[in-house]
Amino acid sequence: MRNLTETNLTDAVLAKLESAPNLRFRQVMSSVITHLHACIREVELTEAEWFAAIQFLTAVGKKCDDKRQEFILLSDTLGASMLVDAMNHRTPAGATESTVLGPFHVPGAPALTNGANVASGFPGEPALFSGHVLTMEGNPIAGAQLDVWQADAEGLYDVQRSNLNGRQLRGKVHTNEQGKFWFWTVRPTAYPVPTDGPVGQILLNMGRHPYRPAHIHAIVTASGYEPVTTHVFAEGDQYLDSDAVFGVKDSLVVKFARHEPGAAPDGTVMKQPYFTVAYDFGLPAAKA
Repeated sequence: MRNLTETNLTDAVLAKLESAPNLRFRQVMSSVITHLHACIREVELTEAEWFAAIQFLTAVGKKCDDKRQEFILLSDTLGASMLVDAMNHRTPAGATESTVLGPFHVPGAPALTNGANVASGFPGEPALFSGHVLTMEGNPIAGAQLDVWQADAEGLYDVQRSNLNGRQLRGKVHTNEQGKFWFWTVRPTAYPVPTDGPVGQILLNMGRHPYRPAHIHAIVTASGYEPVTTHVFAEGDQYLDSDAVFGVKDSLVVKFARHEPGAAPDGTVMKQPYFTVAYDFGLPAAKA
């Protein structure tokens, strides 16, 4: 195929997909090529700009390692992650809404018993997080697992600190026979997504701030039920309406109530002020 022009080049490229054996692959790639070519035409992209885009994507790849996923961060900050999430998790009324996984989830978090301290040894304001995992009918789900993780009081995850050994500020707890869970942690704080890489430069060029509102991550799973990947956000945070990754939903915003020293609801005697936060997760039955 010769003498292609800006008028017929897209059709020529799309024709090369006709023999692709996977129909879904063909559909997706046809759309990607069509929209990519349309974008190039719309903005009349220069060669220098296209090369800059290639250099940017190369830099994103080079910034990824086993502790950091710059491509997830790029997807999050462009709203792509939340768009994919929204289309793939159209939850029924009463089910906990999902949000982004984020770039700092790490498999293999330690198993903890109810009442354990996820943030043991870390400075910060103590917080008791409790709640239930329930069916859509409001019945308790025993043995449901909560895989939780969060940033520390300075807004950094364990994988961002080179002096930490092992998985910290994260853990897995299970509900009891009443579907209840509870664990101690530190009150989360707002923090900026990493800005020392190419995604940070993109945010700067867009005139955007990099901050996420204070939150605790959770992946909630139970046999026979649809899992949910979500956050619990702190009520009153200044970044709730401008989350850098577009992940906030009203149903996920909760109050962190402050208490004076004394006996906490789980019986722990606190010698300093502490917070409590309560949230019930709802899981729909697994799809057949």
